[in-house]
Amino acid sequence: MIGRRESVSGAHFAFTDRWGGVSAAPYEELNLGGAVGDDPAAVHANRELAAKSLGLDPGDVVWMNQVHGADAVVVEGPWGDRPVPRVDAIVTGRRGLALAVLTADCTPVLLADPVAGVAAAAHAGRPGMVAGIVPAAVRAMVELGAEPSRIVARTGPAVCGRCYEVPERMRAEVAAVEPAAHAETSWGTPAVDVTAGVHAQLDRLGVCDREQSPVCTRESEDHFSYRRDRATGRLAGYVWLD
Repeated sequence: MIGRRESVSGAHFAFTDRWGGVSAAPYEELNLGGAVGDDPAAVHANRELAAKSLGLDPGDVVWMNQVHGADAVVVEGPWGDRPVPRVDAIVTGRRGLALAVLTADCTPVLLADPVAGVAAAAHAGRPGMVAGIVPAAVRAMVELGAEPSRIVARTGPAVCGRCYEVPERMRAEVAAVEPAAHAETSWGTPAVDVTAGVHAQLDRLGVCDREQSPVCTRESEDHFSYRRDRATGRLAGYVWLD
């Protein structure tokens, strides 16, 4: 259920795999995405299971309506009856509030400054990475008192540069914005490495405490992959502070 979990100075990071939930094929088992065609009751049950396995109150987890953009929003609590905004990063200065990001090949980015008590979760697909969603999230954190040198950054399972094949023109367009994302597949065709691009951006922003998951979602049967399966579920990354 929880493929990876880590705690650093009171900041907590967790990434799910696809197992331990109640969804039926093709979303089996722990689909946490509510907009992929799965039974809403199953998604609700899976979100409760995942939250409780992390020791979280499911009502204290904030989700996004992700759109591959570059907008970040500051949150102070769950949305309640309000519409979930169309953003790709959420930032909070409230300790104990968990932020969640959904992925199935895109790079989930979890950030926390334990000293300032500021955390962020960002959804970095190829368009969002190019548009600057990760710098937007860091800027929002800094506005709440975070310092880049104190930020702990963790990126989760995502499609790797050896597997993310794209047309040559697209690779060139991406690399013109973020050279570190230039890649080649294991079979010798043009590719993009979104996670490498994200880490290059974080490095330029002064975020030095960074680690990335070794898991490629397209290669791992333990993880959902849209590029591999098309109709599939969504993984989640969670970040929160004591």
